[in-house]
Amino acid sequence: MAYNGRSMGRGRRRSRRGGDEVLVQTMARALLFPALLIYLELVFHIHMKTALVYAPVYLFFGIAGGFFLSALTLPWSRTTNCITTKVLAVLVCVIFGAEVVAKTILQSYYGLSALKMAAGNRLTDYSDVIVSAILSKLPILLLLLLPAILLCVSGRRLLGFERLDIRFAGLVLAAALVFHVVGLGVIHLPWKGDLTPSGLYHMSGNGDDQVEQLGLWTMLRLDAKHMIFPAKNTMGNDFSGLDTLNPSGTSSEPPDGSGSEPAPGPVIDTSPNVMDVDLAALAENGANDDIKWLANYFNSVTPTRKNEYTGMFEGYNVIQLVLEGFSGYVIDPELTPTLYKLTHEGFVFNNYYTALHFTSTSNGECQTLLGLYPFNGPPATMTRTGELGTNCYFSLAQQLGRKGYRCLGYHANSEMYGRSASHNNLGYEWHQFGEGFDGLDLRDNGELQWPQKDTVMVEASVDDYINGTQPFHVYYLTISGHMPYSNNRVVRPYEETVRALPYSETTQNYVATAMEVDRALELLLQKLEAAGKLDKTLIVATGDHIPYFNVDTLEELTGKKFGSSKDLEYLHEDSLNFDVYRNSLILWSASMEETVVVDKTCCQVDILPTLSNLLGLEYDSRMLAGSDILSDSEGLVIFTSRCWKSDRGFYNRFTQEFTPAEGVVMTAEEQESYVSAMKKLVSYKLESTGMIVENNFYNCLF
Repeated sequence: MAYNGRSMGRGRRRSRRGGDEVLVQTMARALLFPALLIYLELVFHIHMKTALVYAPVYLFFGIAGGFFLSALTLPWSRTTNCITTKVLAVLVCVIFGAEVVAKTILQSYYGLSALKMAAGNRLTDYSDVIVSAILSKLPILLLLLLPAILLCVSGRRLLGFERLDIRFAGLVLAAALVFHVVGLGVIHLPWKGDLTPSGLYHMSGNGDDQVEQLGLWTMLRLDAKHMIFPAKNTMGNDFSGLDTLNPSGTSSEPPDGSGSEPAPGPVIDTSPNVMDVDLAALAENGANDDIKWLANYFNSVTPTRKNEYTGMFEGYNVIQLVLEGFSGYVIDPELTPTLYKLTHEGFVFNNYYTALHFTSTSNGECQTLLGLYPFNGPPATMTRTGELGTNCYFSLAQQLGRKGYRCLGYHANSEMYGRSASHNNLGYEWHQFGEGFDGLDLRDNGELQWPQKDTVMVEASVDDYINGTQPFHVYYLTISGHMPYSNNRVVRPYEETVRALPYSETTQNYVATAMEVDRALELLLQKLEAAGKLDKTLIVATGDHIPYFNVDTLEELTGKKFGSSKDLEYLHEDSLNFDVYRNSLILWSASMEETVVVDKTCCQVDILPTLSNLLGLEYDSRMLAGSDILSDSEGLVIFTSRCWKSDRGFYNRFTQEFTPAEGVVMTAEEQESYVSAMKKLVSYKLESTGMIVENNFYNCLF
């Protein structure tokens, strides 16, 4: 046989080229998902304007996660490898895009633990908002989906997807483990700040900070992990200094901040608002470590004291409203005269805030009805109380129910956030569309008109309780103020009036929704007066949250700058003026002869203990996150970012700077001690809610 050296040389070169091509494809397939997660995390974080200083953390974790996904796409048949790779790539890209939309609409990132809650809500009611958010985010969504699109179009030609030895897949898994270990090392570097990567890695919830510091991939992974293995309490057992808000149990100023000496009069009972419970015994013998920790914590808190307002409205009927999307900046003496009257008479609160927290409305209710800050992550705290049947011993409905009151609740909407379970569990006879609430506006096909008018809600419910002999407590969750404010049926009766206002159409429409709330309150007062019940009824009302999609609306109404709507949508509180959360709290009775002005800093969690004291109810002030606004304790509001504002000043978590309030003088040593103790107290107030609910803590005592 003749020897052809030239032909064999070409064959060897083709063989080498073929071998090089296989090697390139093999390495490309191993690196595909690490590269994809690096790309997605960087694009995502740049768009969300997070602190890029944490990029080493989420890139190492992303590379580890990427190698894990790559290993799943290597050892099968060519077709299976191809399908698995494309499905995983599309899924990962879609998840990153979905989280952008979720953060825009709901101010929260959503992990697996939130899907059940989302599935139970009527998202069709918000279809306009969802479509609008997707359209507004189309460029970034396309950018996030681009790798998956390219892979689906050209993946087979470029990568081949041939079966690879399972031992190679094992090496890729080993690489995932190595990079994960490196990531764990990076989070334990000496990062600065109140929340650090190492702390967040072992915490449940706090999704915003986890995404910023650990990455979206790691937040989702930890969320799934904690669904199976709940995170442990890492707060420690140092309960010293928790009397910081009221070191001596007294205050140098009365609630109105006037500094004047109290007028001579009858002796006032100033004993602590506590109950006969043995917290020390529970701390010793509790069923688990969380219960023991809570008992120790509450036993270390200085209780608030009874005061001149204790029992002021004992025996009164109570009507409480949570007003959807409400800001006090919209109140006008001509356009909303009833709101103006109720916020300028009775008790007037000059420093009241409704800060945004996880799931906005549901956890606005949580703060108002439970006196607790919501857990900062799924599941929504209020929803969880219904799922578990948690003993909500201090809810106003349960407290007044034990006094013989009839307690009813109304919401002119369908089932959302599991309210049927949670609000009946709170102690209300709960009425919503489809569950015993008739007389609402319906379409021809029997479906509920969206949104319902608050005047219709009051008219359809008031006869249930107004003429009875039994004292009543009624809770209304309104709906008329719900976004969006374009094409809103609530606006139409007021359209002619608001079109004359010097605002944009969106702001005009928002004013119209406030006018509807105003007319509902006016109707309620008229009904009470006609029934002879007005003088013996206490009216309480607060917003669930501000109109967070429409910061520009609040800026138009006030002439102030608060920051961009985008910053508020994403809860970038480092870029916001916190006065955007300043609001109005209604606490009014026709029987009050004088207005009481209160300058103390306060917020939604303070409503329940304040009402408990005003109604002369027995409650334990140590076991609520809020405190009686009219007591001698110092005021406090905690924002979702863990910035906080007290009567002594404002602490910015992002800069770790404390700015004393006007007139407050503190030495550097006093300030350091105060801020240190307050940060611990803030952490305990925020983190204790989940433990109270999950462990049914109040049931251990009562």
